[in-house]
Amino acid sequence: MNLSGQTLLISGIGGFIGLRTTELAIARGMKVRGLGRSAEKVKKAQQLGAEIIVGSVTDPATAELACQGVDIVLHTAGVVQETGQIKHFREINVGGTVNMAKAAKNAGVKTFTHLSSAMVYGFNYPDGVTEEGPLRGENNPFCQTKIEAEAALLQLDTPPDFGIIIIRPGDVYGPGSIPWIVRPIVMMQRKLFALINDGQGVINHLYIDNLIDAIFLAMEKEVYGEIFNITDGKNTSWKKYFTNLAEIADLPVPFSLSKDEAKLFLRVREQGQKLFRKKPDLLPETMDFLSRPYAYSISKAQRMLNFEANINLEEGMRRTQKWLQITDIQKLI
Repeated sequence: MNLSGQTLLISGIGGFIGLRTTELAIARGMKVRGLGRSAEKVKKAQQLGAEIIVGSVTDPATAELACQGVDIVLHTAGVVQETGQIKHFREINVGGTVNMAKAAKNAGVKTFTHLSSAMVYGFNYPDGVTEEGPLRGENNPFCQTKIEAEAALLQLDTPPDFGIIIIRPGDVYGPGSIPWIVRPIVMMQRKLFALINDGQGVINHLYIDNLIDAIFLAMEKEVYGEIFNITDGKNTSWKKYFTNLAEIADLPVPFSLSKDEAKLFLRVREQGQKLFRKKPDLLPETMDFLSRPYAYSISKAQRMLNFEANINLEEGMRRTQKWLQITDIQKLI
């Protein structure tokens, strides 16, 4: 499929991934429509030239309206948090995803690309885990509902009329990334960030533009019914990544704690914040995400999509540093 001239609907267009996809899609000659929760959230996308619809992915009428006249849907909307009520996660991550896919199918959309997550493998997965799994919910609502959404979507896959593509990105960083750039730097500034077990294990980093390259490749090749792990393909330690991040923010290298020590500290801190009716800014469950041990395999994406991460960690950090110099990240938290 030639993407130029195609109309692309992006759900969650006001988010980190949605906004950058809007920029790069328009640069490719695509027409972009966006669905966002609020008028405030979608202002930047509108300024970039996207047509905007405000509403929820869980509302059938909104989904139906958004999908009219669309060729391709990129579904990025979802609840992305370390923990919370499973009912809320399920309503958005599963119900909202299925609602959007059904609306797209009914509207005659040809391609529905779903942004899932490599967290479907949980926290304790084999080294080099492939798309075959195993999948593990780990009693975590984010992991569990991403698994459920994928299963529900694949039941709607009926190519060539309507095709589902599932992307499982790793840890997406770059200008605007809250979990992998903004929040860690703010925590470092407050002297609240620690390397877990001296930063052992692997961060499956993925520069935002590399992710979008992979998404466009999958759309172009119309790989319906397929699932792809996408990362930069490097076995970078947590210590190296966060040391680099501290350097570009002109901050000291973070100290180290054991995972158990860090969780205990954060539990006590969380209780104290709740006592003063403050929303906890860092949760004990975060430590599970920051101590994953191994790399995910991207051999399938390399083989079927000819995917290659064109922007390496050094260049990704350089671009991120440039963004940090002109951005007040405190306002993004």
